Amino acid sequence: MTADLAWINGTLRPASEATVSIFDHGLTVGDGVFETLKAVQGVPFAARRHLARLHTSADALSLDIGATDDELRGAMAAVLGDDPPPLARVRITVTGGPAPLGSDRGDGPATVIVATGPLAPAAATTSACTVPWPRNERSAVAGIKSTSYAENVRALALAKAGGCTEALFPNTVGMLCEGTGSNVFVVLGGRLLTPPLSAGCLAGVTRDLVLEVTDALEEDVPIEALSEAEEVFLASTGRDVQPVHCVDGRTITAPGPRTAMAARAFAELAASTSDP
Repeated sequence: MTADLAWINGTLRPASEATVSIFDHGLTVGDGVFETLKAVQGVPFAARRHLARLHTSADALSLDIGATDDELRGAMAAVLGDDPPPLARVRITVTGGPAPLGSDRGDGPATVIVATGPLAPAAATTSACTVPWPRNERSAVAGIKSTSYAENVRALALAKAGGCTEALFPNTVGMLCEGTGSNVFVVLGGRLLTPPLSAGCLAGVTRDLVLEVTDALEEDVPIEALSEAEEVFLASTGRDVQPVHCVDGRTITAPGPRTAMAARAFAELAASTSDP
């Protein structure tokens, strides 16, 4: 297998030698955006959609990426190498670059990093729990895949302490929003639903694909509805469509029929193309 490599601002180097400034705005204040892609046999899945969302997030934070999509695709291929593992995680990170200590940005270009790491296949089913801290659907970074992830870190730690692999957030008006790294789908009264983007959730790539290949609807879902949902599943790059067998200690059939249909439809799409 090719030695671990990282690409930083156009330069490819061993990951062990890759560095950024201690004054990088991504490090000091979390000023940055990122995308995580799944690479199957060395081919990043849905790269077009991920790159489009990277630009959307960067534009929202007024970050100039300074690299073309072709350059980023080349960087992903370079860090995956000539002998990639069957399944890998590829991450593109763009930060505000070196800056004075504080919230103001510096005058220099952004820092752009492409790196890769292991990605284990998702478990057949999983458990999740709600957390008491709401997502602010009116936040300046709502819907942006920002590197300011401390909120997610704390929520996920709480979930894992309770034996779960994902934490589910309400928003400020008590509607289901999203997980720390996933979108949420529920079946209520036989209808497959997922929160709309107005609820404050990220426009997940897997979420969008599930919406395209199923009859799922975007609709506000009260967080309390999780206690009566017939089925629940998570959708994300690392999980694909993952059935949830337990929410807040309540056992749920997993996979239920609607979840199984969604998982099958997504798998068929993924098998037919690497860049839907």
